[in-house]
Amino acid sequence: MTTETNYDTVFGRMVVERGLCTDEELLRSLKELETQRKIRPVILKDLMVELDLITAGQAERLKTSLKESKAAVKKIPGYKILGKLGAGAMAVVYKAKQLSLNRMVAIKVLPKRFSENPEYVERFYREGQAAGSLNHPNIVQAIDVGEAGGYHYFVMEYVEGKTISDDLVAGKIFPEAEALDIITQVASALAHAHACTLIHRDVKPKNIIISTNGTVKLADMGLARATTDIEAAQSEAGKAYGTPYYIAPEQIRGRIDIDGRADIYGLGATLYHMLTGRVPFMAEDSADVMRKHLREKLVPPDHINTSLSAGVSEVVEIMMAKRKEDRYHDVEELLTDLEALRDGRPPVHAHKRFDVSMLERLQEGDVVEVKEKAYEEETIANYRMAILVLSTVAAVFLLIIVLLLLFNK
Repeated sequence: MTTETNYDTVFGRMVVERGLCTDEELLRSLKELETQRKIRPVILKDLMVELDLITAGQAERLKTSLKESKAAVKKIPGYKILGKLGAGAMAVVYKAKQLSLNRMVAIKVLPKRFSENPEYVERFYREGQAAGSLNHPNIVQAIDVGEAGGYHYFVMEYVEGKTISDDLVAGKIFPEAEALDIITQVASALAHAHACTLIHRDVKPKNIIISTNGTVKLADMGLARATTDIEAAQSEAGKAYGTPYYIAPEQIRGRIDIDGRADIYGLGATLYHMLTGRVPFMAEDSADVMRKHLREKLVPPDHINTSLSAGVSEVVEIMMAKRKEDRYHDVEELLTDLEALRDGRPPVHAHKRFDVSMLERLQEGDVVEVKEKAYEEETIANYRMAILVLSTVAAVFLLIIVLLLLFNK
């Protein structure tokens, strides 16, 4: 998690997380803010209203939400708040000191207006419980979850660093080796979660943190669900949970049989973004983006970034196959190929899947070729028969003429 406590930064992130503007629009707003501050005093909230990115009403509601959260953290006993880390669609996160152990932690607080909605409260606690059931060096660890003064909070490990999204917004295209190192660590985290029957369902750049010591952490278990929780799956049937740019096709369809391969798809979309500097599918709105995930053919990443190896492009394409049956069976298979790429070897599992796919296409081609050949042979046979008939008729006609000539003599 980033350590910035600047009000404008927190406000800007909250605007993006609530879907009111894009990362690119926020970046342009921050640059414009720097320019405007040279000639007048202005804050990001007011400037975004001036730029028609948000309405005055939305700005005030966001401001109120930030104030509410600030009041909430003062009511959580045993912690000293040091500043804001960020804000999301449903919560504000603070950096704090746990007084009993004298260590830094992060505290996520559910705003008051969401506390009155049982569904939001249940999801909030489910995130804490899901994170608490996991113990892995590449997963942000849960510490505590509870309620104080009418506010629900979730205490977790504090990670000094930045997210993948921070780098992407700044325009970074990750070198292949660096991207593979990061994705391998996230895949290791997912393997642990899947072994504990949990699927993340929201793997994306904003949920991947790179600590200052290089350790990668997977965060935000807000959409995590146990594959064994049939009741929860049925209650969510037909609903699309996830982030449009990185969501798997089966999540878009609201399937109840979602498994770890949905996380592999999200991780593949994230890797695609890191390697190319752009998301796999672009459109004017979320609905069109999701339609493209369902129907549009993926442009191979090495067609965009020609410096990429063919192997990494194959791996991404397998990770992002439309049908989950065509993806890696599990994260262990993916990890095998990622390690192979990092060692300069070909990705065996990806090659196998590409070979099978190619074989299927060749078999289809063989069928077409046989049909075309049969048609050609039939045409030639018919032509030969016609020639034979014409030759026979001509011979008979010639014989008749000869007989007539002899008879006349």
